[in-house]
Amino acid sequence: MEAMKREAVPENRDVVISVRDITKSFKVYYDKGVSLKDKLLFRGRGRYEQHQVLKGITFDVHRGEAIGLIGQNGCGKSTTLKMLTQIMYPDSGTITMKGRVSALIELGAGFHPDMSGRENIYTNAAIFGLTRREVDACVEEIIAFSELGEYIDNPVRTYSSGMYMRLAFSVAINVNADILLVDEILAVGDAAFQAKCFNKMREIKAAGTTIVIVSHSLGQIEQLCERSYWIDGGVVRESGTPREVHAEYLAFMGEKSAENRAESEAAEKAADAGKKDDKRWGSRETYMESVEVLDGQGRVTSCFHSGDAATVRIRYKAAHPLSDVVVGLAVYRSDQTYMFGTNTMIDHLGYAHMDGEGVVELELTDLALIAGQYTLDLAFHKPDGFAYDFWREASTLQVISDKEESGAVSLKHGWKFD
Repeated sequence: MEAMKREAVPENRDVVISVRDITKSFKVYYDKGVSLKDKLLFRGRGRYEQHQVLKGITFDVHRGEAIGLIGQNGCGKSTTLKMLTQIMYPDSGTITMKGRVSALIELGAGFHPDMSGRENIYTNAAIFGLTRREVDACVEEIIAFSELGEYIDNPVRTYSSGMYMRLAFSVAINVNADILLVDEILAVGDAAFQAKCFNKMREIKAAGTTIVIVSHSLGQIEQLCERSYWIDGGVVRESGTPREVHAEYLAFMGEKSAENRAESEAAEKAADAGKKDDKRWGSRETYMESVEVLDGQGRVTSCFHSGDAATVRIRYKAAHPLSDVVVGLAVYRSDQTYMFGTNTMIDHLGYAHMDGEGVVELELTDLALIAGQYTLDLAFHKPDGFAYDFWREASTLQVISDKEESGAVSLKHGWKFD
């Protein structure tokens, strides 16, 4: 194993992080004895499988640059970040870093529950390499940023989880590090505190701090980073500007989601039809066999650009002829904000007649939604609301956009100056 280095990178003085062809494997034990008795009586229980997480990752990060690492769970992005922090080391390859490193990976890992928040600031900052004099100079700034006020001198064990995370984040982000490593922890505290944390990261980046961030929030990466690296199966699959890489990643995830949904539906059909489902209910006199979302070219997908056309296709079966079926759709954002809803009564189409097997299609000519993730609720019901088949989160959509819009919907507009 080649050790991590922290000396200067000779080939380019501006490069502060240099990762070269790193690999990492872990042993996954089938049945590991945990006691001495187990080990003596069952010596053959230590069988394991070697699982290679990283298969050769290479990238450089320049001073003052921010990069994002994205990918599915288990792809190796967090493992890469942990090796930058020296929590673990690569099996092969080299990592060269220059400067003081602050990590926002496992917040408060060095906190002592019986010490006060103030005392923990000193011990935690010391882990990041600060002297007591340096901590003295920034301790009040850290306390003010955490907004803990009079609680700062209480034992940390009395803190709520939110207070604990606020303090840990405040220490890590205010130690004047040259390199900041962040792993999926920007959801700290309430919305106002989250915004303050994100603005602080922008501020320290503008001051020259180098940032590596792992996040499933692609929007945050797009706002903060110049480059994204998509890690897939332990290798860098794509790299480039966030908007380019994220579009490729979301298209891939859309195809994968469609495949997974098809497999899931097949498994559900094979399972007990009477099994309780808290996302689906109704008399099932008529029911949805499958739901697909198609793009403008008729391809099944779950990834769309803002403003694209989409078609929701529902295949159904009716146990006996019905002439009073209202078909409805509702769109919800990932935070459960109700975005849009309609049905055949609202659209003055009356009731649908269903007998045997058939298809219902709803054409959405303009997905006027800003970038984000959305779910579709679908329903077959009587005019009085009695549910034949109500299906919550029947399908998921990922909307991407070339614009950095805010709000809920993307309204078509134009500017005019006289």
